[in-house]
Amino acid sequence: MRFTSKLPDVGTTIFTVMSRRALEEGALNIGQGFPDYPIDPRLAACLVDVVGAGHNQYAPMEGVVELREQISAKLHTCYGHRFDPHTEITVTCGGTEALYDAIQAVVGPGDEAIIFDPAYDAYEPAVRLAGGRCIRIPLAPPAFRFDWDRVRQSLSDRTRLIIINSPQNPSCTVADRGDLDALAVLIRDRPITVLADEVYEHVLFDGRRHASVLAHPELRQCSYAVFSFGKTLHATGWRTGYCVAPPLLTRELRKVHQFNTFSIVSPLQYAIARYLAQYPDAWVGLAAFFQAKRDLLAGRLRGSGFEPIPAAGSYFQLVDYGALSGDADMDFADRLIREAKVATIPLSPFYAAPPRMTLLRLCIAKNDSTLEAAAARLCEFAAASRKNR
Repeated sequence: MRFTSKLPDVGTTIFTVMSRRALEEGALNIGQGFPDYPIDPRLAACLVDVVGAGHNQYAPMEGVVELREQISAKLHTCYGHRFDPHTEITVTCGGTEALYDAIQAVVGPGDEAIIFDPAYDAYEPAVRLAGGRCIRIPLAPPAFRFDWDRVRQSLSDRTRLIIINSPQNPSCTVADRGDLDALAVLIRDRPITVLADEVYEHVLFDGRRHASVLAHPELRQCSYAVFSFGKTLHATGWRTGYCVAPPLLTRELRKVHQFNTFSIVSPLQYAIARYLAQYPDAWVGLAAFFQAKRDLLAGRLRGSGFEPIPAAGSYFQLVDYGALSGDADMDFADRLIREAKVATIPLSPFYAAPPRMTLLRLCIAKNDSTLEAAAARLCEFAAASRKNR
């Protein structure tokens, strides 16, 4: 059988590759972003209860009403604006489906979408499948700050979408209100939609506050904002996210969603709705929870040769291994799996044209014992590497 691939140059994601290598080598996996600790037992109990109550058939395409109402209440608490659960909130199969649906809704053949490297690897394939192309603007390490002048220069009459991600995965940086103001000025009076990937909205460190497009009066009128209960509730396998947008944009997103997944697992939605109704502040302690883990890992690694780069948000931590090796990050990451028995994620796969850098991403959403063991292995590897140089 012969056919032409729509994505001929797209292979297996770096997350799958490194996790597979970790299994092959028996390595500790602090690369892929999933917790190795249990979910809140009260959330698990809610799932048992709703299954027993018979919530096991198709959910509404837009999402269970009770859950959308809880999301609306949460958003009002967080961002000071009331979003209509019926016309502005859609439950999706994790954040990734929401991203895909939004891209398909607004990008067509010949259109352009601006994304920022290092970029989550789901963005560009979705744009290409819609017939568009990505204009990729690199963020220079280690600060990874937006260059809004370069964005302005990259705009064209074909620009239909700008994708921003904050807190940013994998750079661990965050956008501030000034960034959103600059973005709003650039797209004012242009037919451009913003897609804001905000799945780590509650994981900001050192007293920072999340700058959401939903709290920006101008941007929320032209934006899709994407969130994930997988991140907020430590339940990545539940694959339950949601997208918030004005009614017009929501209608277009739902046209894609209904022929993609149609509806999301019913008992999971009812369980989350029940949990949030009983514990509406369940997400409040996330920043402190993950900051403690960031500080634990960074403190164990500092001075070892794996130098932590200050992380402002997300549940990741970057380290610079340049004092130990000048090897390319893909090669060095594979070496760590083989020799240190620790799996990490290199940054170069998140760039179209990666700069020369010696950075790796570590996941801090792990038990303290896992982080301590990984740090010990990395420190032992670093000591041996320095001795042999």
